[in-house]
Amino acid sequence: MHVDCSDRRTDDDLDLGPCTLAENDHPTDCIDACFARYFTFRPQPWRQPFMNEPTQPGSNARDNADSIQAPDSPPPPPVTTPPTSEPRSRRKRIISTSIFAGIALAGVLIVLYAWELPPFTSPIQSTENAQIRGQTTIIGTQLNGYVHEVPVQDFQFVKTGDLLVRLDDRIYRRNLEQAVAQLAVQKAALANNLQQRRSAEATIVQRQAALQSSIAQGSKSAADLRRSQALVTDGSVSRSELDVSRAADAQAIAAVAEARAALQISREDLQTVIINRDSLQASVENAQAAIELARIDLDNTRILAPRDGQLGQIGVRLGAYVNSGAQLMALVPNRLWIIANLKETQMADVRLGQSVSFTVDALNNRRLSGRVQRISPAAGSEFSLLPADNATGNFVKISQRIPVRIIVDPDQPEVERLRPGMSVVVRIDTQSGGDVPPEP
Repeated sequence: MHVDCSDRRTDDDLDLGPCTLAENDHPTDCIDACFARYFTFRPQPWRQPFMNEPTQPGSNARDNADSIQAPDSPPPPPVTTPPTSEPRSRRKRIISTSIFAGIALAGVLIVLYAWELPPFTSPIQSTENAQIRGQTTIIGTQLNGYVHEVPVQDFQFVKTGDLLVRLDDRIYRRNLEQAVAQLAVQKAALANNLQQRRSAEATIVQRQAALQSSIAQGSKSAADLRRSQALVTDGSVSRSELDVSRAADAQAIAAVAEARAALQISREDLQTVIINRDSLQASVENAQAAIELARIDLDNTRILAPRDGQLGQIGVRLGAYVNSGAQLMALVPNRLWIIANLKETQMADVRLGQSVSFTVDALNNRRLSGRVQRISPAAGSEFSLLPADNATGNFVKISQRIPVRIIVDPDQPEVERLRPGMSVVVRIDTQSGGDVPPEP
C-alpha cells in the first residue's frame, strides 16, 4: 500500500515523499515511517555516533526505520542547523555571575551583621573584653619581729577589726615603758627650770636693792666731799680729811657701778633660765611623742582586718620572723565592679547610668545586671608605660579601647560568687537613659 506523505512538512521544509506500507500495517504507521525517514536523512550531531550501527529487524515500522528505502527521487538538499553552543555558554556565564554576586552579597551582609554596622546597627553595645575587679588589699607589717599568733585560715571571711596576725610584743612594751620614764625626767627638768627662774627673779630684786643702796651711799660721799672742799679754805678741814672724803666718794661711785653690773648679770641669768625652759618644754613634748610612737608600735604588733572581706592564701606561719613591709596575706573586699574595654567606635551613645547586663563565664553564663558608673578620661593606651608615638614611622590606625566602670546591682542571686579576675561578656543598652549619675 502506498501513502503519500509529501503534504506533511517538517520544520526544516524537508519533503518526506511517498512511503510503502505492508498489507497488515495501519495507515497511521505512515507517520511513524515518514518521521523515521526524516530523522534518518536529517543531520543530527548528537546521533552521529549511532548512525552506522546495525539495527535488528522488527515487525514495527518504528523499529525498522533505518531499513526503509528512500525513493528514486533526488536526495534532499543538505539542511543547516543554527549553532547552539553560544547561547548555552551565555546562559552559563549569566548563571555563574549571578551565583558569585549572591555569594559576595551574602558575605558582605554577614560582615555587616557581625560588626553591627548599618543597616544592622544595634542600640546594644557589647564586648567580651571585660573583667571583674575589686580593691584587693595586701596585708603587711610595719615592724620586725617573730610571729606569735595566726588565728585565721586560708580563704576565711573576716570582719573589720578581726585579728589576723600578732607579733611578739615584749620589746615594744619595754620601749613604751622607757618612753614614759623619759617623759618623767623631762618634766622634772622643766620643773627645775621653773624653780631656777624664780630664784633668778629674786636675785634681780636683791641686786636692784643693792644698787639703790650703792647709789645712796654715793650721794652721801659726794655731799661730804663738797663740804670738805668748802671748809678746807678757812682751815676748818685739813687736807688729809679732804683726801679721805675724795676716796670715799670714789668708792661710792665704784660700788654703784658694781651693783649695776651685778643687776645686769642677774637679768642675763634670768634670760638664760627662760631660754632653757623653752628647750625643756620641747624635750617634754619630744618625750610625749616618743610615748605615742612606742604605743603605735605596740598596737602594730596586732595586725587587724581593715575591712570586711575574704582572705587569700596565708603567707606567714607561727614562729616565722618577718621584716617591716613583708606581705602576709591578701584581703578581697565584698564590693566588686566590672571594667569593660569598649572600642572607641562604640562610645558614641554610652552615658552614665545606663543599664547593663552581663554574663559570667564561671557561672555557666548566668546573666546579671548593673549600671554604667564611670567612663575613663582617656584611652587605655595613654596609661601605658610606653605610649605610642605616631609621629615617627608608618602610621597604622588601630581602634583604641576606652575603659568603662560598671557597678553590679546588689541583691541578685549568686552575686556573692563573683570573684575579681573573672571574665564577663558585657551588653550596654544605650537606649535605657543616661546622664544620670549612679550611686557612688
